[in-house]
Amino acid sequence: MRTATEAASVAIVGPGAIGTTVAAALHQSGRTPLLYGRTPRRELILQDGDQRITVPGPVRSDPGQIDGAADIVFLAVKATQIDAASGWLAALCGPDTVVCVLQNGVEQMEQVALHAPSARIIPAVVWFPAQAQPDGSVRLRGEARLSLPDTKAAHVVAEALRGTLCAVDVTANFQTLAWRKLLQNAVAGLMALTHRRAGMFARPDIATLAIAYLQECLSVARAEGAQLGDETPQEILAKFQAAPADMGTSILADRQAGRPLEWDIRNGVIARRARAHGIPTPISDIVVPLLAAASDGPG
Repeated sequence: MRTATEAASVAIVGPGAIGTTVAAALHQSGRTPLLYGRTPRRELILQDGDQRITVPGPVRSDPGQIDGAADIVFLAVKATQIDAASGWLAALCGPDTVVCVLQNGVEQMEQVALHAPSARIIPAVVWFPAQAQPDGSVRLRGEARLSLPDTKAAHVVAEALRGTLCAVDVTANFQTLAWRKLLQNAVAGLMALTHRRAGMFARPDIATLAIAYLQECLSVARAEGAQLGDETPQEILAKFQAAPADMGTSILADRQAGRPLEWDIRNGVIARRARAHGIPTPISDIVVPLLAAASDGPG
């Protein structure tokens, strides 16, 4: 791998809302990435407040067009799309490639490693809200920030994004941050079940349910080693309540579009880890089957 990060080849696999945001950050700082995805596109567009950033393409849709490994790969496909992205990973990854997985959950390493066994894989916690728009552009609705574990590979990614609109925190406490984000994603599953956006958390009955579910999830997170305080459920609920009432989430967008849901890596994982620790999860025992059926059917 080249030591001058500016000269490193960078690829984005999955130019959706998150991938477009990272691509725009890199392009704006003069480090335009190569773009790969299922659908050919001429360009990507990010609307960040009053600023409109256009990332030149093309978005290539054939892994056979790749003629060598990249130095850095940002994998921004959803967990339900990892198998479909295996061709890209095989073509783009070599022993010196750093793969930064921009996905939900706490199991990214295990899932992606099956398709890129020789690469250096690092998980990331994505903290920013980015939403796809009807015209194909992406709207960034907050400051872009990633959290990464404190490893050598993570510092390669942090250097690539240095000085861009996407801030990077490299932390020794990554496990705790990953579980905190998982709790946030888990309770967002209620939005997919109700087909409602963030404004629903203003309802006292939904707020009560959300706190109870988050407390259940918190017990599992602590059993897994996350250092999260008693205040965490209320803080997460307050974040939803402070968000614009029309703020959505990726699992809600997938539900409304009839796409498969990331129910297992966002909600099912908590029930699975709870069973391993002997922790009862009565709310998960209701939420998870409903999300699974909403995603996978039958019916």
